[in-house]
Amino acid sequence: MKTGVIILHGFTGGSFEVRPFVQYLKDKTDWMFEIPVLPGHEPGGRLAEITAEAWLMEAELAYRRLSKQTDRIFVVGFSMGGLIALYLALRYPVERLVLLSAAARYISPRLLLADAAILLSEPVVRHFPPNTFYHLYRYKLANTPIRSAYQFTRIIQQIEPYYSRITVPVCIVQGKQDSIVPYSSAHLLYHSLGSSTKQLIFSDNGKHHICYSDDCAEWFEKVLEFMCREDEQQTCLG
Repeated sequence: MKTGVIILHGFTGGSFEVRPFVQYLKDKTDWMFEIPVLPGHEPGGRLAEITAEAWLMEAELAYRRLSKQTDRIFVVGFSMGGLIALYLALRYPVERLVLLSAAARYISPRLLLADAAILLSEPVVRHFPPNTFYHLYRYKLANTPIRSAYQFTRIIQQIEPYYSRITVPVCIVQGKQDSIVPYSSAHLLYHSLGSSTKQLIFSDNGKHHICYSDDCAEWFEKVLEFMCREDEQQTCLG
Protein backbone atom coordinates (compact mmCIF):
# COMPACT_ATOMS: atom_id res chain seq x y z
CA MET A 1 0.00 0.00 0.00
CA LYS A 2 1.46 3.33 -1.09
CA THR A 3 1.12 6.14 1.40
CA GLY A 4 1.19 9.83 0.55
CA VAL A 5 1.56 12.76 2.94
CA ILE A 6 0.53 16.35 2.32
CA ILE A 7 2.27 18.85 4.60
CA LEU A 8 0.90 22.38 4.77
CA HIS A 9 2.82 25.39 6.11
CA GLY A 10 1.45 28.39 7.99
CA PHE A 11 0.43 31.97 7.34
CA THR A 12 3.30 34.05 5.83
CA GLY A 13 5.57 31.01 6.22
CA GLY A 14 6.87 28.19 4.08
CA SER A 15 8.18 24.63 4.11
CA PHE A 16 11.04 25.64 6.41
CA GLU A 17 8.52 25.74 9.27
CA VAL A 18 8.06 21.97 9.11
CA ARG A 19 11.50 21.01 7.74
CA PRO A 20 12.72 19.01 10.76
CA PHE A 21 9.55 16.91 10.87
CA VAL A 22 9.59 16.34 7.12
CA GLN A 23 13.17 15.13 7.28
CA TYR A 24 12.31 12.83 10.17
CA LEU A 25 9.45 11.26 8.22
CA LYS A 26 11.59 10.84 5.11
CA ASP A 27 14.28 9.10 7.15
CA LYS A 28 11.79 6.74 8.77
CA THR A 29 9.38 5.88 5.95
CA ASP A 30 9.07 5.19 2.26
CA TRP A 31 6.13 7.57 1.87
CA MET A 32 5.56 10.07 -0.92
CA PHE A 33 5.26 13.75 -0.07
CA GLU A 34 3.53 16.86 -1.37
CA ILE A 35 4.65 20.07 0.37
CA PRO A 36 2.92 22.85 -1.56
CA VAL A 37 3.85 26.51 -1.28
CA LEU A 38 0.61 28.38 -0.78
CA PRO A 39 -0.01 31.22 -3.29
CA GLY A 40 1.56 34.50 -2.27
CA HIS A 41 4.08 32.76 -0.01
CA GLU A 42 6.68 32.13 -2.69
CA PRO A 43 9.65 34.55 -2.86
CA GLY A 44 8.32 37.77 -4.34
CA GLY A 45 4.75 36.56 -4.03
CA ARG A 46 1.99 39.17 -4.00
CA LEU A 47 0.29 38.09 -0.79
CA ALA A 48 -2.06 41.08 -0.81
CA GLU A 49 -3.65 39.84 -4.02
CA ILE A 50 -4.37 36.30 -2.78
CA THR A 51 -7.65 35.06 -1.36
CA ALA A 52 -8.41 32.25 1.08
CA GLU A 53 -9.92 30.31 -1.80
CA ALA A 54 -6.55 30.29 -3.60
CA TRP A 55 -4.85 28.74 -0.55
CA LEU A 56 -7.54 26.10 -0.26
CA MET A 57 -7.38 25.32 -3.98
CA GLU A 58 -3.60 24.83 -3.87
CA ALA A 59 -4.07 22.28 -1.10
CA GLU A 60 -6.74 20.54 -3.15
CA LEU A 61 -4.45 20.38 -6.18
CA ALA A 62 -1.74 18.81 -4.01
CA TYR A 63 -4.25 16.22 -2.84
CA ARG A 64 -5.32 15.40 -6.39
CA ARG A 65 -1.72 15.00 -7.56
CA LEU A 66 -0.86 12.70 -4.70
CA SER A 67 -4.05 10.66 -4.92
CA LYS A 68 -3.08 9.58 -8.45
CA GLN A 69 0.11 7.97 -7.12
CA THR A 70 -0.91 6.57 -3.73
CA ASP A 71 -3.50 4.38 -2.06
CA ARG A 72 -4.05 6.48 1.03
CA ILE A 73 -3.25 10.01 2.16
CA PHE A 74 -2.27 11.55 5.48
CA VAL A 75 -2.45 15.32 5.94
CA VAL A 76 -0.21 17.34 8.25
CA GLY A 77 -0.92 21.01 8.84
CA PHE A 78 1.10 23.58 10.75
CA SER A 79 -0.58 26.72 12.16
CA MET A 80 -2.93 28.04 9.44
CA GLY A 81 -2.04 24.89 7.50
CA GLY A 82 -3.82 22.94 10.23
CA LEU A 83 -7.08 24.66 9.31
CA ILE A 84 -6.49 23.90 5.64
CA ALA A 85 -5.80 20.27 6.60
CA LEU A 86 -9.22 20.16 8.26
CA TYR A 87 -10.73 21.57 5.09
CA LEU A 88 -9.22 18.74 3.06
CA ALA A 89 -10.56 16.19 5.54
CA LEU A 90 -14.05 17.62 5.03
CA ARG A 91 -13.88 17.32 1.25
CA TYR A 92 -11.71 14.29 0.51
CA PRO A 93 -10.87 10.84 1.87
CA VAL A 94 -8.05 11.37 4.38
CA GLU A 95 -6.64 8.47 6.38
CA ARG A 96 -5.14 10.48 9.25
CA LEU A 97 -4.73 14.09 10.32
CA VAL A 98 -1.83 15.66 12.22
CA LEU A 99 -2.36 19.22 13.46
CA LEU A 100 0.73 21.12 14.62
CA SER A 101 0.11 24.38 16.51
CA ALA A 102 -3.16 24.50 14.60
CA ALA A 103 -4.47 28.06 14.46
CA ALA A 104 -8.07 27.56 15.50
CA ARG A 105 -7.68 30.93 17.19
CA TYR A 106 -6.39 34.12 15.58
CA ILE A 107 -2.65 34.57 15.00
CA SER A 108 -1.01 37.92 15.78
CA PRO A 109 1.53 38.77 13.05
CA ARG A 110 3.50 40.85 15.58
CA LEU A 111 3.85 37.86 17.93
CA LEU A 112 4.69 35.61 15.00
CA LEU A 113 7.69 37.78 14.19
CA ALA A 114 8.77 37.86 17.84
CA ASP A 115 8.62 34.06 18.02
CA ALA A 116 10.72 33.78 14.86
CA ALA A 117 13.36 36.00 16.46
CA ILE A 118 13.53 33.75 19.51
CA LEU A 119 13.77 30.69 17.32
CA LEU A 120 16.67 32.19 15.40
CA SER A 121 18.76 32.32 18.58
CA GLU A 122 18.21 28.73 19.65
CA PRO A 123 20.92 26.09 18.96
CA VAL A 124 18.52 23.73 17.21
CA VAL A 125 18.36 26.09 14.24
CA ARG A 126 22.00 25.45 13.48
CA HIS A 127 21.19 21.85 12.63
CA PHE A 128 19.11 22.90 9.64
CA PRO A 129 21.16 25.36 7.55
CA PRO A 130 20.69 27.56 5.72
CA ASN A 131 18.11 29.24 7.93
CA THR A 132 17.26 32.67 6.68
CA PHE A 133 13.61 32.35 7.53
CA TYR A 134 13.70 35.04 10.22
CA HIS A 135 14.62 37.56 7.53
CA LEU A 136 11.87 36.14 5.34
CA TYR A 137 9.38 36.53 8.19
CA ARG A 138 10.59 40.05 8.88
CA TYR A 139 10.03 41.07 5.28
CA LYS A 140 6.71 39.30 4.86
CA LEU A 141 5.21 40.43 8.14
CA ALA A 142 6.31 44.02 7.58
CA ASN A 143 4.59 43.85 4.21
CA THR A 144 1.56 41.77 5.16
CA PRO A 145 -1.55 43.85 4.54
CA ILE A 146 -4.61 43.69 6.74
CA ARG A 147 -6.46 42.13 3.82
CA SER A 148 -4.23 39.05 3.97
CA ALA A 149 -4.81 38.61 7.68
CA TYR A 150 -8.52 38.87 6.95
CA GLN A 151 -8.23 36.03 4.42
CA PHE A 152 -6.74 33.88 7.16
CA THR A 153 -9.69 34.59 9.44
CA ARG A 154 -12.04 33.65 6.60
CA ILE A 155 -10.60 30.14 6.60
CA ILE A 156 -11.39 29.80 10.30
CA GLN A 157 -14.93 31.03 9.66
CA GLN A 158 -15.42 28.49 6.85
CA ILE A 159 -14.13 25.48 8.78
CA GLU A 160 -15.16 26.04 12.40
CA PRO A 161 -18.91 25.32 11.96
CA TYR A 162 -18.06 21.87 10.61
CA TYR A 163 -15.59 20.57 13.21
CA SER A 164 -18.07 17.94 14.39
CA ARG A 165 -18.34 16.50 10.88
CA ILE A 166 -14.64 15.66 10.74
CA THR A 167 -14.29 12.05 11.84
CA VAL A 168 -10.77 11.27 10.62
CA PRO A 169 -8.34 9.96 13.28
CA VAL A 170 -6.48 13.04 14.46
CA CYS A 171 -3.30 13.81 16.40
CA ILE A 172 -2.96 17.33 17.82
CA VAL A 173 0.43 18.69 18.90
CA GLN A 174 0.61 21.95 20.86
CA GLY A 175 3.43 23.78 22.60
CA LYS A 176 2.71 24.97 26.11
CA GLN A 177 4.91 28.03 25.53
CA ASP A 178 3.10 29.05 22.34
CA SER A 179 2.35 32.76 22.62
CA ILE A 180 0.76 32.95 19.18
CA VAL A 181 -1.86 30.20 19.09
CA PRO A 182 -3.58 30.08 22.50
CA TYR A 183 -3.16 26.93 24.57
CA SER A 184 -6.94 26.62 24.51
CA SER A 185 -6.86 26.10 20.73
CA ALA A 186 -5.70 22.49 21.11
CA HIS A 187 -8.42 21.74 23.65
CA LEU A 188 -11.02 23.38 21.43
CA LEU A 189 -10.10 21.15 18.50
CA TYR A 190 -9.80 18.03 20.63
CA HIS A 191 -13.31 18.44 22.06
CA SER A 192 -14.97 19.82 18.91
CA LEU A 193 -13.77 17.40 16.24
CA GLY A 194 -16.06 14.45 15.58
CA SER A 195 -13.20 11.95 15.40
CA SER A 196 -13.53 8.89 17.62
CA THR A 197 -9.75 8.40 17.52
CA LYS A 198 -7.96 11.44 18.94
CA GLN A 199 -4.56 12.03 20.44
CA LEU A 200 -3.41 15.22 22.15
CA ILE A 201 0.33 15.77 22.66
CA PHE A 202 1.74 18.72 24.58
CA SER A 203 5.30 19.95 24.30
CA ASP A 204 6.32 21.47 27.65
CA ASN A 205 8.91 23.78 26.08
CA GLY A 206 7.42 24.13 22.63
CA LYS A 207 6.72 27.57 21.22
CA HIS A 208 4.69 28.22 18.09
CA HIS A 209 7.34 26.81 15.76
CA ILE A 210 6.80 23.43 17.32
CA CYS A 211 9.00 21.51 14.87
CA TYR A 212 12.02 23.30 16.35
CA SER A 213 11.16 22.63 20.00
CA ASP A 214 13.79 21.16 22.32
CA ASP A 215 11.70 18.04 22.78
CA CYS A 216 10.70 17.60 19.13
CA ALA A 217 12.41 14.19 18.89
CA GLU A 218 10.04 12.88 21.54
CA TRP A 219 6.84 14.00 19.91
CA PHE A 220 8.09 13.21 16.40
CA GLU A 221 8.24 9.58 17.50
CA LYS A 222 4.78 9.69 19.05
CA VAL A 223 3.24 11.23 15.93
CA LEU A 224 4.89 8.71 13.64
CA GLU A 225 3.55 5.91 15.83
CA PHE A 226 0.09 7.43 15.48
CA MET A 227 0.43 7.66 11.71
CA CYS A 228 1.74 4.10 11.37
CA ARG A 229 -0.47 2.40 13.90
CA GLU A 230 -2.53 0.24 11.57
CA ASP A 231 0.11 -0.83 9.04
CA GLU A 232 3.49 -0.28 10.66
CA GLN A 233 5.47 -3.08 9.02
CA GLN A 234 4.60 -2.04 5.47
CA THR A 235 4.90 1.72 5.77
CA CYS A 236 7.58 2.42 8.37
CA LEU A 237 11.20 1.59 7.75
CA GLY A 238 12.70 2.08 11.20
